[in-house]
Amino acid sequence: MNVVERALAPTPKWFKILRTVGIALATIGGTIIASPVALPLGLVSAAGYLVLGGSIISVVSQTAVKSEEEPEPVK
Repeated sequence: MNVVERALAPTPKWFKILRTVGIALATIGGTIIASPVALPLGLVSAAGYLVLGGSIISVVSQTAVKSEEEPEPVK
């Protein structure tokens, strides 16, 4: 399975939730970085980490795919 097929395949519900959380974190971080008022350096640095972490969570969650295999019954 190549990257394009993997990105277009169905995503499990848990990873859809994680993807949404990651997008929200990246958006919050980007908003703090782009704010027109002077903010403390620590807050701007933390916002950079929010953007990075949110982006990574979103990308990894998007590439998770549903397994089509049926689980084996427990004996």
